[in-house]
Amino acid sequence: MVLEQFALTGKIALVTGCNTGLGQGMAVGLAQAGCDIIGVNITEPAETRQHIERLGRRFLNIAADLSRYENLQSVADEAAAVFGRIDILVNNAGIIRRQDALAFTEQDWDDVMNVNLKTVFFLSQAVAKQFIKQESGGKIINIASMLSFQGGIRVPSYTASKSGVMGITRLMANEWAKHKVNVNAIAPGYMSTNNTEQLRADAERSSEILERIPAGRWGLPSDLMGPVVFLASAASDYVNGYTVAVDGGWLAR
Repeated sequence: MVLEQFALTGKIALVTGCNTGLGQGMAVGLAQAGCDIIGVNITEPAETRQHIERLGRRFLNIAADLSRYENLQSVADEAAAVFGRIDILVNNAGIIRRQDALAFTEQDWDDVMNVNLKTVFFLSQAVAKQFIKQESGGKIINIASMLSFQGGIRVPSYTASKSGVMGITRLMANEWAKHKVNVNAIAPGYMSTNNTEQLRADAERSSEILERIPAGRWGLPSDLMGPVVFLASAASDYVNGYTVAVDGGWLAR
């Protein structure tokens, strides 16, 4: 039956940045579908742990600074050692810096590009090697953005990084599909999270954004549960290198 293809019972999902917001929503959604979850966070994700353990799923948090390249292989190794395998990677962790392009600093450029793009590639590389070692394939889901498709304003490095995420999603899909590794991405629209707090607090800017969204509301972390479960499941086995917009219709306007 087709619904059985969406089941993730017994699967192990590694989700970065799952202490709040979209990462928490996706981790909980994967747990609802049957996954045990390995989170990677700088701080202890107590609330996420509670949500997942209440579902009867196992949860492990690996405390790691993902901005440091030397930590990435050890994250993959620890996850595989504790649970015996990894089946799904969700590259959610990311940062943003807001400033006019004329005043943007090199530090703000490097910080964002390092976490949002370099880390996504090299953690994916480490986990893909684990998938190949297991000989069972796997699923990699990157978190892109509306700014993978558009330029935006006052976020130069974020726009560059998220455009890059869509590009390397295609690249990795091209190379790793032969190993039964599916690499896809989700591009959230304007979501009610920490990253958009400044925008939502600006009444004029918030109104402008809402006027363009056909759904007429900001997105919620729960809106990503269905898409991430689909891309993590056997239902998407023939989907490779695609970026799915979850935006309330923003890009359709």
